[in-house]
Amino acid sequence: MANVVVTGETLDKSIRDIIRILEDAVGCTAGPKGLTIAISKPYGTPEITKDGYKVIKSIKPEEPLAQAIANIIAQSASQCNDKVGDGTTTCSILTAKVIEEVSKAKAAGADIISIKNGILKAKELVLESLLSMKRDVSSEDEIAQVATISANGDKNIGSKIAQCVKEVGKDGVITVEESKGFKELEVEKTDGMQFDRGYLSPYFVTNAEKMLIEFENPYILLTEKKLNIIQPILPILENIARSGRPLLIIAEDVEGEALSTLVLNKLRGGLHVAAVKAPGFGDRRKDMLGDIAILTGAKYVINDELAVKMEDLTLDDLGTAKNIRITKDTTTLIGSVDSNSSNVQSRINQIKMQIDTSTSDYDKEKLKERLAKLSGGVAVLKVGGSSEVEVKERKDRVEDALHATRAAVEEGVVPGGGTALLYTLSSLDNLKGKNDDEQIGINIIKRALLAPIKRIIKNAGSEEAPCVIKHLLKQNDKELIFNVDTMSYANAFTSGVMDPLKVVRIAFDLAVSLAAVFMTLNAVVVDVPSKDDHPATGAAGMGGGMGGF
Repeated sequence: MANVVVTGETLDKSIRDIIRILEDAVGCTAGPKGLTIAISKPYGTPEITKDGYKVIKSIKPEEPLAQAIANIIAQSASQCNDKVGDGTTTCSILTAKVIEEVSKAKAAGADIISIKNGILKAKELVLESLLSMKRDVSSEDEIAQVATISANGDKNIGSKIAQCVKEVGKDGVITVEESKGFKELEVEKTDGMQFDRGYLSPYFVTNAEKMLIEFENPYILLTEKKLNIIQPILPILENIARSGRPLLIIAEDVEGEALSTLVLNKLRGGLHVAAVKAPGFGDRRKDMLGDIAILTGAKYVINDELAVKMEDLTLDDLGTAKNIRITKDTTTLIGSVDSNSSNVQSRINQIKMQIDTSTSDYDKEKLKERLAKLSGGVAVLKVGGSSEVEVKERKDRVEDALHATRAAVEEGVVPGGGTALLYTLSSLDNLKGKNDDEQIGINIIKRALLAPIKRIIKNAGSEEAPCVIKHLLKQNDKELIFNVDTMSYANAFTSGVMDPLKVVRIAFDLAVSLAAVFMTLNAVVVDVPSKDDHPATGAAGMGGGMGGF
């Protein structure tokens, strides 16, 4: 491979072209009347989606420079998705508009640093203005409205998510699963728990697209000890391999030889395994491991005081669950299969007694957290349909709606349909740049704030966006929105056309930050094939079985 440095107008044009391609592909999904995108797969049927993040990730240009630019954009979209699980479409629309306007100013000879300063000054005022518009979400109806909007107007999804929140509380655990039935959506509440520990190695991931681990009917090994070497758990691992079921190890830590051997055997396909750190610290870690043992039916939490050693464990000594879902930050145990629920209730009663007798406010708070985790359970949204394509498309919308609902509960909501960003224009009325080029940056943000509502109206098949924007700004009512479903004006909060503040805020913030990166980008170094490069002759296969132990 050879390196090529790309600069000047060639680089600027490539940035504009790639961002425009991405915005065209993603922007058409914006709003309740947005269109869907089909993403082809190396195998199987194409995936139908309105998820902007999935679309951005799927676009992989062949040309090295275009690929480098697309990767930068995908990384920013990933940040947006990780933080709120939604907003990538809005982020793409805003980024494209800012870059388009910056390119025009740069071509006219404006100073790029001054433009950037103006843009960043305007950004802070816009974010402050968004905060001033927010309204808290509390009622079940409001939660259903937010979820419905995020699910592209699907009231069934909205009502089911509201039902889940009612079942487990605003801070409760809600997960989404594919159902094997034809019923579109059903809610099931089950025993379960979530704690803030993620996988110890990304090589354990079973779903590479979403970077998470999903196990069905796994065994669970619990220990307060660190695992540095593989020998102590070798007997139980061999039994697990013979059983064909997955294994989750929850320990103080797993590192060194133990971690590398587990990863190697996972990659070779000999063992379905994952490891996470135990939640909490010190005595609280001991207590929480005890809670997990009760919930999963594990007979032992291995420690130095216990007569039973790791080498002595049998499959019957391990805990189990119906499903486990692990991300880089959290572990969710779903559906304890311990039939003796009296053990769980006894543990709950024990914690309640400790709360009553504790004299420390801090201890009481931690005990209440344990109680909530143990007694709250998990709400499972099961998504079904008549075909795999239909199920996956609906599941995407359910997950987006769930992320948006959590964001709305956390930070509140603002008027939807692109109007919240539109109404922040007034916060920039008195902002003046230090020089003409800085003022250009401020004006670029003003024009960018119009882009989302314009795109939503355009996707509804209307060319009336300029008239709609003029009418909305003239009314001096920041709760007024334009509902593209009915093509009429309405109050945002009574009509339910609302967006989570957190989604709008982060989408705007990341869009401006990404645009700032591109506007000051002077060169990109890319690899291009050289004449001496030869295609690979193939790689040696990876052995299977338990040979890595």
